Amino acid sequence: MADTLAVDTGPADRAKQADQAEKQPQSVRVVLLALMITMMLAMLDNMIVGTAMPTIVGELGGLEHLSWVVTAYTLATAASTPLWGKLGDMYGRKGVFMSSIVLFLIGSALSGMAQDMGQLIGFRAVQGLGAGGLMVGVMAIIGDLIPPRERGKYQGMMAGVMALAMIGGPLVGGTITDHWGWRWAFYINLPLGVVALAAISAVLHLPKKRAQARIDYLGAGLLTVGITAIVLVTTWGGTEYAWTSARIMELIGIGVAALVGFLFWQTRAAEPVVPLHIFRSRNFTLMSVIGFITGFVMFGATLFLPLYQQSVQGASATNSGLLLLPMLGAMLVTSMVAGRVTTNTGRYKVFPVAGSVLMIVGLYLLSTMDTGTSRFMSGVFMAVVGLGMGCLMQITMLVAQNSVEMKDMGVASSSTTLFRTLGSSFGVAIMGALFNNRVQDVMSERAGSLGSKVTEQSAQLDAESLAKLPDAVREAYQHAVSSGTHSAFLLGAVIAVLSLAAAVFVKEVPLKGAGPQAEAVADGV
Repeated sequence: MADTLAVDTGPADRAKQADQAEKQPQSVRVVLLALMITMMLAMLDNMIVGTAMPTIVGELGGLEHLSWVVTAYTLATAASTPLWGKLGDMYGRKGVFMSSIVLFLIGSALSGMAQDMGQLIGFRAVQGLGAGGLMVGVMAIIGDLIPPRERGKYQGMMAGVMALAMIGGPLVGGTITDHWGWRWAFYINLPLGVVALAAISAVLHLPKKRAQARIDYLGAGLLTVGITAIVLVTTWGGTEYAWTSARIMELIGIGVAALVGFLFWQTRAAEPVVPLHIFRSRNFTLMSVIGFITGFVMFGATLFLPLYQQSVQGASATNSGLLLLPMLGAMLVTSMVAGRVTTNTGRYKVFPVAGSVLMIVGLYLLSTMDTGTSRFMSGVFMAVVGLGMGCLMQITMLVAQNSVEMKDMGVASSSTTLFRTLGSSFGVAIMGALFNNRVQDVMSERAGSLGSKVTEQSAQLDAESLAKLPDAVREAYQHAVSSGTHSAFLLGAVIAVLSLAAAVFVKEVPLKGAGPQAEAVADGV
């Protein structure tokens, strides 16, 4: 939505705009296809690599550093996300977005060439730095090109990419690793990324910008330290270190100090990384809260549902992505319906409210699952959660972008993405800690010292370890897992109540860009 196209200087200008409007649909579709490929790269990577990890460790060694392959990527992505959004606002969306793709592809190529675990961890961090700009760039460019009233039509596409990544990631990762070798789990990004780069370079035309102010390096540094500390606390707490250990307490102190310092400095910086005035918008703040909770619930659900179905219901781990199909399919359908309704009516408040209610109900139903729950019933429960998430996933971004000025589109997109990322980190950590503690307790109750010994290293056993257990201990473990998922999903339902509370206070502000004339003007690429 170029600002330079918003001025009507006479009949000649109107004719030019009409000509652009005629050419627009085809060029927008090409750009959107390239953006969807880029979004797929961002979402698919960790899921493909996760499947390849056993093979990677077998060749490179370094089992003790295994978690850092994922942690380095996650840290770099979370820390760089706000910076990419701000750079796009300051220096132009297209060049910054293409730079993030190039950096991601460089990291992918280097990761595929890694000769030891240390190199792989370092190159994954490079890849993560680029990945931080992929999702933000996609959302901000769509915000530039498509008026909010029309943006709902593309929600189904975005939800479809997300569902495809979650379902297909483990399958694609396993196939690539088995037939081509684990290095192709990284190299596969290169041809897709080159196609996206070529399409964006040729078709996407946005106004160039050149900010006079300098980059807020101090603010960027403080924010990076704060986010890094938070992610490390949620990653290490309860696994690498006890929650009350000195290391975790130190990280909490560093994180709090850095974020307080960041907030103080943002009120004084000439060009703040995250301008605090965007939080004066009630809707933007509420969408940040809802996004955080959606991330908390969604990634917790995708972690524990396959574990429950494999351990308790005896499902195959090979097709773990397919186990989530009821939830992801429902999410896709609802997101498409929500997008169409929003486009046709301009009304959206009903979706955060209905989505939060469905999410609460679905999580409560999931918490009732036990060792006797059928796959059909667990699929129905998952579908209810998926319906709720479909109402929330893209609406949060749409309303957040609608709540800020065009000059802040990048930081609005990056802030919303960051809150969802942090929510997922907290969700996995807190729900995981609750699950692990409950599994340990039930195993001690039902199987005594042998039960405690079986799960002392990890409360999550793979299929091979589970098959080796005596029948009595295996049955105890199945009860323990169902009890652990009960606690985790019940916590998720309680947390989701906060999302409903936030949704109730959303104010239905008319979406910008509504109407044929605004659509023709704002659709210019």
